[in-house]
Amino acid sequence: MRNRKLMWWVAGAIAVVLLGGGGIALAVSRGSEKPQAAPPSSAPPTSAAPTTPPPSPGADITGPLDLVLLGVDTRVTIPDWEPHSDAIMLLHVDKGLKSAYLYSLPRDLRVKMPAFAKAGFGGGTYKLTEAMSRGSRVPGSKKTNVKQGYELLTKTLTAYTGIKQFQAGAILNFGGLDKLVDQLGGIDLTIDQKVSSHHRKPDGSLRPLVGGEYQGPAAVYLPGKRHLVGWQAIDYARQRYGLPDGDYDRQRHQRQMVREILGKAMDQGLASDSAKLEGVITALGETLVYVGGRTPLEYAYALRDLEPSKITLVGLPGNGVGGGSGYLGEALTAEGKGFLTALTKGQAPAYLAKHPKLVNK
Repeated sequence: MRNRKLMWWVAGAIAVVLLGGGGIALAVSRGSEKPQAAPPSSAPPTSAAPTTPPPSPGADITGPLDLVLLGVDTRVTIPDWEPHSDAIMLLHVDKGLKSAYLYSLPRDLRVKMPAFAKAGFGGGTYKLTEAMSRGSRVPGSKKTNVKQGYELLTKTLTAYTGIKQFQAGAILNFGGLDKLVDQLGGIDLTIDQKVSSHHRKPDGSLRPLVGGEYQGPAAVYLPGKRHLVGWQAIDYARQRYGLPDGDYDRQRHQRQMVREILGKAMDQGLASDSAKLEGVITALGETLVYVGGRTPLEYAYALRDLEPSKITLVGLPGNGVGGGSGYLGEALTAEGKGFLTALTKGQAPAYLAKHPKLVNK
């Protein structure tokens, strides 16, 4: 029987801190609590009426919930680089909090962005990945504000999807995911197609960039169940060049990776290993940003019964769109947009039953 603390860790991981900190922090704090000895007293013992313990924080959260999971290219080695959201995943948790849908939106999705005074942005139509960068700008300064970029991104997502509110979000860069997978001892991922790395050699070192092209032998991921360490998991999930469906294949691989990370965390029994939990928190460090109204602890408790097997992976198809200047971005097909409409109306199960090809394994 799985430890209840572990369930909190898993739930908080996917819901709030992109498989990282909130639920871990909960498990550590709960595990470190020690009973305190009662102070000595000369008064005779008295009988007291039993008291009902207060409800756990987050017990009042019943759903449905819509959460944002972002993989951000922060280019931390480049001063004042504007963050771009390269991986955009949305998690919809049904009312009752025992089933959910994890789906992606293309980074190049052509969307209308509202005006955003905080960044001095007047609005317009751009690629979705640009919302973070345009919203992160601080007028009169070269500095950027990631949380401010997240705010414009969620406003843009609301306008596009019809989802009125996103309760919380997690922003993690690729270095953070790399560290997280290694802290878990790697993951066992079923690779569904041959993928050749654009960036890495077979030993994990970077391929040299010569004349704008990467040169030399590349890491290759073959179909079948494979054990991947941190750099391999992230490298595999980043690839889109050379794949039949480009970024749509990459989105599917990212969703598969998220679910496998959850499964690995559940199988390890992390709640009983405080040293390892603390190691995960330390490894993530500043690679993680959490944005939300309620605390990670509250969401972790609320989603304690959400099993990875109850998270349906959904792929939304789309096509490239262009104009006089060439490629402008991506647009979801009517089938893909239809899922978003069904989701906002609480009709996702019926819609997927009619469109089973949208469901990924």
